[in-house]
Amino acid sequence: MEEEIFQQLMYVLNQLISWIAAGAMVFGGVVPYIPQYRDIRRTQNAEGFSTYVCLVLLVANILRIFFRFGRYFETPLLWQSIVMIITMLVMLNLCTNVRVAAELNTKRRSFIATDSKDEDVKVPKKLFLDFDFNYFWLWSRFTDYLQCVLAFTAVAAYITYLLLDSSLFVETLGFLAVFTEAMLGTPQLYCNYQNKSTEGMSIKMVCMWASGDTFKTGYFLVTQAPVQFWICGLLQVCVDFAILFQVYYYSRYPQKPVSHTAHSTSAKAL
Repeated sequence: MEEEIFQQLMYVLNQLISWIAAGAMVFGGVVPYIPQYRDIRRTQNAEGFSTYVCLVLLVANILRIFFRFGRYFETPLLWQSIVMIITMLVMLNLCTNVRVAAELNTKRRSFIATDSKDEDVKVPKKLFLDFDFNYFWLWSRFTDYLQCVLAFTAVAAYITYLLLDSSLFVETLGFLAVFTEAMLGTPQLYCNYQNKSTEGMSIKMVCMWASGDTFKTGYFLVTQAPVQFWICGLLQVCVDFAILFQVYYYSRYPQKPVSHTAHSTSAKAL
């Protein structure tokens, strides 16, 4: 009787741990963007956040969803992609509104300085349907970003439908999805190398990256996720620890005089 109760307790405990781990996988990736979103709303300044991060994460997670049609992986990873796509669209909407409002205010101030009428203030619109690559991902409306994402999704869906029977295509699709996301830490690594310093970079943020990526990679290994997932997870962990090594190296062996200007840091998914 006691043994049966113990087994039931262990089963409940295992289920609870599995649910917590799954929840962490689904929502852990969006946590770093919550304070970023609040900061942008509070300051009405989106210059510190690169919308190209949204582009990379949207591409990576859309490809990951299509990869599941050819190669099954755990459902929490599917929900993680869906939640991340929604999060990036929300971030894009906020950043676009803030940026356009800032451009309009700048234009209005310049018109006031020249004693021009306020109704003459106009900001040239940059639209997705103009197909001007000079303004790619710098459009004036959120709907243009949405159109681009939907167009990419439609093309990717069509190609996946045609080549779904090809194992080479499916494996390549999965690799591209996770490899794209794995490369998000490299801009910060390269920036630190160029500056010969990690001044202005949040060490706490990098530690959160490293812990999150380590947990994610371990989850991939335990759940026997496709090989592309854990290989690129290991790559992410290596990049994170390389950045932490830069923190140690440049603090111990300064390469240039310390300045008081903080460098902007790149955002990344856990």
